[in-house]
Amino acid sequence: MLYATKGEVPEGEYTIPIGKADVKREGSDVTLVCWSAMVRQCLAAAETLAKEGISAEVLDLRTLIPLDKSALLESVAKTHKLVIVHEASLTGGFGGEIAAIVADEGFDLLDAPIKRVAGPDTPVPFSPVLEAEWIVKADKIAAAVRTLG
Repeated sequence: MLYATKGEVPEGEYTIPIGKADVKREGSDVTLVCWSAMVRQCLAAAETLAKEGISAEVLDLRTLIPLDKSALLESVAKTHKLVIVHEASLTGGFGGEIAAIVADEGFDLLDAPIKRVAGPDTPVPFSPVLEAEWIVKADKIAAAVRTLG
């Protein structure tokens, strides 16, 4: 889903640190944790939520192993709510690992249950029309945030 993505690229050589998450948007009401193609969807959801008075922080993990647990827990400590967003099916997806880490190491930081937004527990459809429905979109992310109160 990122193949056709266009955007700014730094001049000259640059590196992205392995194991270091990046806050793509500061927020105070909820943390949206994501990576890869879901970063754009989370940023779009955060924009929509901002119009409703909800300040969403978007944390791009960038790498899953090693995982930047300190950035994850710092963000949750700031917002006290967590929505994990990923492209994989919900069951067996890496979002479950992230939820387990936060529940184990940061349970007292949470003011609401952890939410996960992911693909359905089905194979990814081959049909472009069905695939477009299967992929997580910003409106589904924003809806999950609204359930947290």
